[in-house]
Amino acid sequence: MAGQGQHYFSADPRVTSRRGLVKVELPDVGLDLRTDSGVFSHSKLDAGTKVLLEHAPPPKIRGDILDIGCGYGPIALTFAARRKRLRVWAVDVNERALDLVRENAEAANLGNVQACLPEAVPEDIRFGAIYSNPPIRIGKAQLHAMLQYWLSRLLPGAAAYLVVQKHLGSDSLAKWLTAQGFPTARLTSQRGYRVLEVQNHQTSSNG
Repeated sequence: MAGQGQHYFSADPRVTSRRGLVKVELPDVGLDLRTDSGVFSHSKLDAGTKVLLEHAPPPKIRGDILDIGCGYGPIALTFAARRKRLRVWAVDVNERALDLVRENAEAANLGNVQACLPEAVPEDIRFGAIYSNPPIRIGKAQLHAMLQYWLSRLLPGAAAYLVVQKHLGSDSLAKWLTAQGFPTARLTSQRGYRVLEVQNHQTSSNG
């Protein structure tokens, strides 16, 4: 990309708006989502995101759901449609992406979606599940800090489901997470993407 302001993980992408539409077509959910330039995978449903939506299991326990790095909302909105009685937090640093999530949630009549900046999530909120196609390209140090912060907010017995491309370090990330006290296992590998299940480290003591 030409400049930092054009990255999808920038707070205010400076690329010219080019609106589009992406269809999410799953056996149980169908969504027409508005997209725009300057957000992640704006021209089509990302292949890794599709693998996650097809293969990640439902939440193990009841509680709020979190999508880290939500983009225009395919993960958050799919789980909001699957679990309409649960609140789904869609967080991103990209304001353009958050506006799209809000627009898409309203169009899909999903009132259980809360799209906001990460720091706007109240500190006392704990999550029954996390689903994310994490922003690997922000760099290892930032990625690790981000994951440690959010994973520590899982409820006892809860799990996170992350999709990471094999050649972008999914296996090394799984080892690192396990070493940090978040036992991580590969659920599936599809089309070069791994779906990782990350357990809350409190599970063994409090679960």
